[in-house]
Amino acid sequence: MKPKRPSIPIPIQVQAYRRRRRGRSRWPWALVAALIALLLIWLVSRPPDESSPQPPTAVSTAQVDGPPWLMGNPEGRFMLTLYADLECPFCREYFPQIKRWVGSNADVALQWQHLPLAAHEPAASTEARLAECAAEAGGHAAFWQAVEWVYAHTRSDGQGLPDGLRYPESTPAIEQCLASEQTEATIRTQAAEATKSGVTATPSLRVLDRQTGQAILLQGPVEGDALLSAMDMLATEDTASGASAIPTSEMPADVVGDMPR
Repeated sequence: MKPKRPSIPIPIQVQAYRRRRRGRSRWPWALVAALIALLLIWLVSRPPDESSPQPPTAVSTAQVDGPPWLMGNPEGRFMLTLYADLECPFCREYFPQIKRWVGSNADVALQWQHLPLAAHEPAASTEARLAECAAEAGGHAAFWQAVEWVYAHTRSDGQGLPDGLRYPESTPAIEQCLASEQTEATIRTQAAEATKSGVTATPSLRVLDRQTGQAILLQGPVEGDALLSAMDMLATEDTASGASAIPTSEMPADVVGDMPR
């Protein structure tokens, strides 16, 4: 029988060293786990970073009754009325600009007001009826879609759309509307209201501050900076003055036409 090898007791100092070493090998992992947990909690609970780039404000086409047909924030403080003619070359050039500007300003809504010019008839009213009939069938988004399509395809200056070209989004409801005169009154009423308001050229913009009740009429293509200045002025205007319209540019009342840049 092989004699057992006598066990050699491990010195107390060695045992303590091994315990300390095992403890040291565990604490870095515990620290890493704690840091990861804190990071996850911070990522979940932190508010959105205001310094991070935000996507541009989408243009809203809120489904409310029309006309007038709206683009932007229907609850916004400022309401812009665009007086335009679908055969006006300057309106065609200006429309994409004002659309982008409205889309990047969350406190603004844009509404369209027809002002077909005599020099552009009958094409201007025909295209206005198309936009109105599209909106009657499909709402606000359908109206602006039709406006964009007309501006993209018209020969402008009263020449109208190319012969034989049909609106690709046409439906039986739109065709039935076009065959009737149900939108004629809307177009004529809006045109008469524009002339009565002193609008003498297309495009023109009326900026209304819904909070103060003040408004200003800007005739011609208006740049974004000028619009912001007009809004600032309206926001600080003394409501006790009673002024409801402050034209910034004037033309003879009997002159109605396209407004160049």
